[in-house]
Amino acid sequence: MEELLFSKKIVACIRKLKDLPEALAHKNIDAIIALNGDINYLPSLIKRSREAGKLLLVHIDLFEGVGKDRPGLHFLTRLGLRGIVTTKSHLIKIGKEEGLLTVQRIFVVDSESLKTAIKVARQVQPHAIEVLPSSVPGYVISELQESLAIPILAGGLVKTEEDVHEALDKGISAISTSLRDLWNLNLLGNCKD
Repeated sequence: MEELLFSKKIVACIRKLKDLPEALAHKNIDAIIALNGDINYLPSLIKRSREAGKLLLVHIDLFEGVGKDRPGLHFLTRLGLRGIVTTKSHLIKIGKEEGLLTVQRIFVVDSESLKTAIKVARQVQPHAIEVLPSSVPGYVISELQESLAIPILAGGLVKTEEDVHEALDKGISAISTSLRDLWNLNLLGNCKD
């Protein structure tokens, strides 16, 4: 699952159900993050993603109708969901116990938030982290890599191809974006990673 998440360097984020068909059909997209929605549409999202051979992750903090607890994550696992994104460390721990791919979303606004993020991630050991914004200084990415030794996804404040290359050149493993123009980038072999 981790290979699918980072294989194409771009992860499609969808905010509305109507955005799903394009992400599912896109040749440059192997992984999709559903940023919001509700549980009524989730079985269809999971089924369609699997049929298309795409990895679907749900940003569990923003999804309605799903308990943000062990029974809620157990239910999602039984539905066939393969991964979650969350800012909540207890959900990372539960998600891992349920066999889900876990991505801990962190917001780096100052050096204290960076220290806290590293401390929490060391404790819960997510499969990857997603750092926001993607424009954080290179030393932040270096410190995260040295401290955690896990893949780094980055999102937020990415508008251009140049922004994508700058982020990847810092050592970020992949970019998450809802901008469809950036889904068209074919980045294999075009960056350090």
